[in-house]
Amino acid sequence: MPDSRFPVQKLLAWFDQERASIPVPGRNDKDPYAIWIAEIMLQQTQVATVWPYYEKWMAKYPDVASLAQADQDDVLKHWEGLGYYSRARNLHAAARLVMNELGGSLPNSFDSWLKLPGIGEYTAASIASLAFGEPVALIDGNVLRVYSRLKMITADISKTKTKRLILKELQSIISRDRPGVFNQALMDLGRVVCTPKRPRCQECPLASACAARKYARMEAFPVRAGKKPIPHYDIVIGLIEKEGRFLVQKRPDKGLLGGLWEFPGGKIEAGESHQDALLREIVEETSLQVEVGDKIATIKHAYTHFKITMTAYWCRWISGDAQTHAATENQWVSSSQFKQLAFPKANLKILQQLKR
Repeated sequence: MPDSRFPVQKLLAWFDQERASIPVPGRNDKDPYAIWIAEIMLQQTQVATVWPYYEKWMAKYPDVASLAQADQDDVLKHWEGLGYYSRARNLHAAARLVMNELGGSLPNSFDSWLKLPGIGEYTAASIASLAFGEPVALIDGNVLRVYSRLKMITADISKTKTKRLILKELQSIISRDRPGVFNQALMDLGRVVCTPKRPRCQECPLASACAARKYARMEAFPVRAGKKPIPHYDIVIGLIEKEGRFLVQKRPDKGLLGGLWEFPGGKIEAGESHQDALLREIVEETSLQVEVGDKIATIKHAYTHFKITMTAYWCRWISGDAQTHAATENQWVSSSQFKQLAFPKANLKILQQLKR
């Protein structure tokens, strides 16, 4: 039975009043393709960051057919800078599946969306509720924060069991008449009102029902287990020049930064100098003999589960034909061609130093 203590109508009324002031890509659209693209981009990425990427993407690939026809390198280039590149590869693969196996028609239900590459329960529920009015609840970090404060849930919200219990409760509460609005309202409430620090409880439509507010313990929730220390790696890469061109390598599609181009290099082993590490890595990855020259720049970059300090050096080709021991493809390109290739963010930071 639905929880009669949850003020659903207050939540919906708040969203109706506030939605114009908290725009989110794809949310005011009934087009399942637009919602799909927006929701994938919004995973692990701030709304302000997503907007220009979303608008550029929709101009380039306005429908599933145009995305399916695109070359993967072009797709990754349009995604460049958003990170988590498996999202772009899965979008491309799913678009081709829709065109080749589903006759060009996007799914129209939660269960059918789950069958596409890169679609999990959250994304399927978002599209199904927003585009098709299917009453399927969802949870993201914002929803978990709102609901854990509302109920003062002491269980660790990073645990699957806790998430399942919260999702089950939300499924019993969700508005059957306006499920998409319900889901949007909870997500946006967490994003703009029920924030991690200093929540604006005086503006919250759920304040009267919130246990954490009643006991002034808002910032004690949600409960999470302590995070493990994030490892750090020192990385060295080389811009190998041969007759005015530079060697770039394409990473395998599967795995971190799959399908992107990068310069040869890798982790510095214990006791190695930068030069020794770079010469070793270049031989291991390409079989080339090079001479290491001047340093270009050192940058820092953080991924989800680790951090790096990357140093780049100019290198001069001496001998050998470039092999693909760790890559799927090699190309010798001019510096003017760099802008045509999709590079990881860390490599882009190095390239930005070349312009100074």
